[in-house]
Amino acid sequence: MPGQRRKREQEPQQPYPSPYQAEPYYDDGHGDGYGYGTPAAAGPAEPPPPPPQPPLPWKELLPSLILKPDPTFWRMRDYPMWGPALIVTFLYGTVAVFGLDKAREDILNTTVSNAVIYLLITGVAMVLGSLLLSTVTHNLARQFGGNGLWAPTTGLAMLIMALTDVPRLLVAIFVGGATPVVQILGWATWLFAGALFTMMVARSHELPWPRALAASAIQLLSLLMLVKLGTL
Repeated sequence: MPGQRRKREQEPQQPYPSPYQAEPYYDDGHGDGYGYGTPAAAGPAEPPPPPPQPPLPWKELLPSLILKPDPTFWRMRDYPMWGPALIVTFLYGTVAVFGLDKAREDILNTTVSNAVIYLLITGVAMVLGSLLLSTVTHNLARQFGGNGLWAPTTGLAMLIMALTDVPRLLVAIFVGGATPVVQILGWATWLFAGALFTMMVARSHELPWPRALAASAIQLLSLLMLVKLGTL
């Protein structure tokens, strides 16, 4: 069932019964003790649980995380996704500097080699920062009684942190980060990120939404101060 942690281990196979094992005794209603009657009616056997669905490939994972978050979080709660999380976060870090007016001017006014080094450094810094903040979210969720796994929770949190800021970043690159449109998009995408963080932690750790929101509060505030306040 979706609310239960999936078990990866296969159940051990039961040995075949011995042909000399005594047959179970059934009372045929005559009290003769020979058990020639019909066995007592047993209840219907429960069907075996369906096998867990395979993880989504990255081409389906990225749009599904935004467009269909609830089933995506249920499906990916036991699967690590380091490849998409690290690549998307790194690319986001290299582009995010262009959403900051002063940083964009500094990059455009420097040499190509210095600009490349600067972009690589910001990309790596964004990966390390989002990894640290996502780990904090996971640890807080475990402190609040969650039972989720570190790798899936951290990977999903990193993707949420990067993907939800894409609309604001794309507009800020062309019109500047201080315009009212970018400010409205910044607050809207931040609230949307908060909803996704809460839903993801609630699904991955099986927590009620107040505890899930509290677990992701530090990462949400850090996202606001480190990324969005530079343009808001």
